[in-house]
Amino acid sequence: MATARTAPLRPSTATAVEPVGDRSVRLRRILAYAFLIGYALLMFVPFAWSVITSFKTEPDSVRLTFIPDPISLEGWDTALNRLNPPLPQLFFNSALIAAAVMVTNVVLGSMAGYAFARLRFRLRDVLFLLVLATLMIPDQLRLVPVYLILVNLGLITAAPANYLGVILVMAISAQSVFLFRQYFYSIPRDLEEAAKIDGAGFFTTFWRIMLPLATPAIAAVAILQFQGTWNAFFWPLIILQVSSHFTLPLGITQFLGFYLTHWPPLMAVIVLATAPILFLYLFFQRYFVEGVAASGVKG
Repeated sequence: MATARTAPLRPSTATAVEPVGDRSVRLRRILAYAFLIGYALLMFVPFAWSVITSFKTEPDSVRLTFIPDPISLEGWDTALNRLNPPLPQLFFNSALIAAAVMVTNVVLGSMAGYAFARLRFRLRDVLFLLVLATLMIPDQLRLVPVYLILVNLGLITAAPANYLGVILVMAISAQSVFLFRQYFYSIPRDLEEAAKIDGAGFFTTFWRIMLPLATPAIAAVAILQFQGTWNAFFWPLIILQVSSHFTLPLGITQFLGFYLTHWPPLMAVIVLATAPILFLYLFFQRYFVEGVAASGVKG
């Protein structure tokens, strides 16, 4: 009896069809990247415009042209050689105040944030809400009492004590306390319990265990406070009454007149003033993003 022979199976030549779900995910990803790239380019336009304007002449600086005609270095010469006080002195004053405020915010903010996150005491949450409430008080509202306190302490007209006046006003910010508190909440308590078993107290645990683990929060606070102080205008304008102590935001007002603004030297100083912030962010970028992301952890 003859048996039926079956034909050997052949591999299918049909191409696999991509699932609809994968295509939608890929499309959303492409749209997201396109949006982010476009937004980044849009944010880069003001900086590019500042660089272009710094190489223009005074008449050409008021025209909406992307190529300087003619290319001039007069703005850079004015910015580098004709400021009073000179540009290096303005950079030094801004760097000194910004670095001091950055250090005080990291030290005091980390200690306060650790206390609000880990220590148990009466009215802790109420006090933390009061600290956050200070973010809603504008500087102009507390100008008179702060100014009178600084006058009584001799930190307004005395030199170089008015450096200290600006630093004391901005020595600690509620934003720094909040970032550190939220980050300390994200660290497991097992590390602290192990330190307590070894006989470590609160300060030892904070200094040797918790603070080294808070590097992302330290980087985030350092960048935010350095940038904020570097760009600060209000308190330096009120407190720094000696021209040799002016910071960069005060120094560039020399190019702003009542009827005329000297755009090329103004843009040249702005480009130079942006460089330290840019380098600081690029150096601490990874820690900054991680620290800001960790601040969203719910306690």
